[in-house]
Amino acid sequence: MTIAVDFDGTIVRHRYPAIGEEIPFAVQTLKMLAEERHQLILWTVREGELLDAAIEWCRERGLEFYAINRDFPEEDVTRNESFTRKLKVDMWIDDRNVGGLPDWGTIYRIIHEGKTYEQILSEEMDPLGQQQKRKRRWWEVF
Repeated sequence: MTIAVDFDGTIVRHRYPAIGEEIPFAVQTLKMLAEERHQLILWTVREGELLDAAIEWCRERGLEFYAINRDFPEEDVTRNESFTRKLKVDMWIDDRNVGGLPDWGTIYRIIHEGKTYEQILSEEMDPLGQQQKRKRRWWEVF
């Protein structure tokens, strides 16, 4: 699976243009996904020195990306007339999605187990996978 991952607000807390502290388990989860052969693309608004600082921050923690702000590493965005900023990926991990950013454990389960967010929430509400027995009201007896 090819996964685009935002940096500010997703891997680290928002402190742009500075780099905020790591969001718990972000780097560890992304490294696990990379080890499982998912292609991770860093997708960020950062450019120039700010982008270089984010890449170096990730590298210092052992996190390498398949590509950065492009579909594949060899893509020449300066000479490609058909280049579009919209990536061709299977999934986006971004704090700006509807509903906000789930915790990284949930993100891992969605990808690793191939479940939807709705399925995981349902399981968490009913951990035994059983329907809750509803108490019958007195008027439903008849």
